[in-house]
Amino acid sequence: MSDRVEDLARAFERFPGIGPRQARRFVYHLLSLPLTERTRISDLVSRLAENVRQCPECYRYANGNGPVCNYCSDASRDDSILLIVEKDQDLLALERAGTYKGRYFVLGGVLTLSGKGTIREKELLRAVEKRKNVLKEIILALSATSEGEITTDHLKEKLLPYRDHITLSVLGRGLATGSELEYSDAETLSGALQNRKET
Repeated sequence: MSDRVEDLARAFERFPGIGPRQARRFVYHLLSLPLTERTRISDLVSRLAENVRQCPECYRYANGNGPVCNYCSDASRDDSILLIVEKDQDLLALERAGTYKGRYFVLGGVLTLSGKGTIREKELLRAVEKRKNVLKEIILALSATSEGEITTDHLKEKLLPYRDHITLSVLGRGLATGSELEYSDAETLSGALQNRKET
């Protein structure tokens, strides 16, 4: 007979940044909740994908029934700037900072030191090719980690053919080395955006 506590803890361990002890804390916390609250959480998880889908333009997960997400459908945003982030949480952190009003692209990951890892490279190159006549700047806004730097260098190489008419820039480093965008405060992110530099 399987141990449900251990089975669920192992499932939580697959979440990013969650270790065995924290996973068990989640399980015991759920057990301490009233049945109605556990049922509500279970229902939220099981129905998560009903209204949330991936935008075919920027690849972020968003609510809605339109063909694209609210940022991609917003005609007031600047089509001449494309900001590339690693994950949805980075995009949301930049939106909270309130200073960026261009378009986004979510890579879905970074490359590792060994060259492994998956990113939406083909999709990004298609998006750039599609917008090449209106794009003036591409901002590589990846975390200030070794993986972020490796991915930035890789993308610089892949975007080389566009460098004659599109400026390629990186965030200014008000960000500490090793920091992830997701955990940076709005003021730091605003400064990093304002102080971005051509690369």
